[in-house]
Amino acid sequence: MRAHIITFGCQMNEYDSHLVASELVSLGWELVESVEEADFVLVNTCAVRGKPVEKVRSLLGQLRKEKERRGLLIGLMGCLAQLDEGQQMARKFGVDVLLGPGALTSLPEALKGNERFWDFTFKEDLLDYIPPPPKGALSAHVTIIRGCNHHCTYCIVPTTRGPEVSRHPDLILKEIEQLRAAGVVEVTLLGQNVNSYGKDQPGFPSFAELLRLVGRMGIPRVRFLTSHPVNFTDDILEAIAETPAITRYIHLPVQSGSDRVLRRMAREYRRAHYLERIRRICEVLPDAVLSTDIIVGFPGETEEDFQETLSLYDEVGYDQAYMFIYSPRPGTPAYRHFQDLPREVKVERLKRLIEKQKEWSYRRNLGWVGKTVEVLVRGAAKEEGFVQGHDRGNHPVLLPAAQAPVPGLYRVEIRQATPHLLFGEVVGAEAPAPIPLPVA
Repeated sequence: MRAHIITFGCQMNEYDSHLVASELVSLGWELVESVEEADFVLVNTCAVRGKPVEKVRSLLGQLRKEKERRGLLIGLMGCLAQLDEGQQMARKFGVDVLLGPGALTSLPEALKGNERFWDFTFKEDLLDYIPPPPKGALSAHVTIIRGCNHHCTYCIVPTTRGPEVSRHPDLILKEIEQLRAAGVVEVTLLGQNVNSYGKDQPGFPSFAELLRLVGRMGIPRVRFLTSHPVNFTDDILEAIAETPAITRYIHLPVQSGSDRVLRRMAREYRRAHYLERIRRICEVLPDAVLSTDIIVGFPGETEEDFQETLSLYDEVGYDQAYMFIYSPRPGTPAYRHFQDLPREVKVERLKRLIEKQKEWSYRRNLGWVGKTVEVLVRGAAKEEGFVQGHDRGNHPVLLPAAQAPVPGLYRVEIRQATPHLLFGEVVGAEAPAPIPLPVA
């Protein structure tokens, strides 16, 4: 039997897809590269914004036609599967296997028979599962905590993934050790709120203590996503500063620069607290690269509120930002209680914010010209004759393909910058030998 997995959404979904893929292989399934080759197509979904939901709806329509033609088995998993919205889609499009994000270990049971199988429970054994290292990978993700205890009014994640539950540190360290042995040189620790790691389990290390433990394991690069400003405390900063393996890339979502909007979002902090956290980051980690998330056009956002977001952007001077138009999600308090803004207002504001982001990213990127950085080259770039990688600050870096013929770590001098890319050249005789890909 042959299976094909299609993934939408965040790094957590990528990790879950890898987990499920390893489970399928252990059951004797062959993983294939296309829908046409597959007997079973499993779609891993995101429900945070409307756009990926519409992509899933369109895809399910295509899969239903394929099922009518040749008896294809269709599966749906992830956040959308946990919601009424996804379950209605599943009925409409003839989905056979429907698994919430907490029920992934039910897949073997789901594939035993020919009957429809739906499961939305949160399985404790999911926290104990250690997937094998991804073949031929230099970078990998490791989930350290699932769920979220914050209840932002725009966010469906607490509903789809449940409350925060930390994985046992021994399992995390065992998984990372297996990745290191397989040749992985960069690990990203994942969670809806990694800063809360250990708080739900007496006797577990704190997130800062976990960073120190992971940083001593011999992985050259350790990153983490995502942080919450309320929980991003000084002990975490100190752990980063004292642990060379932890990269200085700090992603700290702000969502809005307006206290009024933050209150409506139920974000639990205000502008002054957020800026104080940024100030401490810059004090403790002066070489930190800062990025953020911003939602534009949240219900009730006035032009004055939006100007406060623009002014906060100038005050911080972010290196990078992920910017989104507010997307009403059924089941959230914002969807139930707030009136959405006209789309043209949201689009116009997003355009202005993008211009602000380009201005600051270009300014920050220019500061890297002439510096030597460590770049993890992963493969060919879209631009002909170049390979692409990223440095320890998560900047995309392009290099001449002839200078980096195999994936690995290279010492690179940055020669040119654009708002979104750095261009560099491998430092000649001083460059360390690249770390080759493990043999698959």
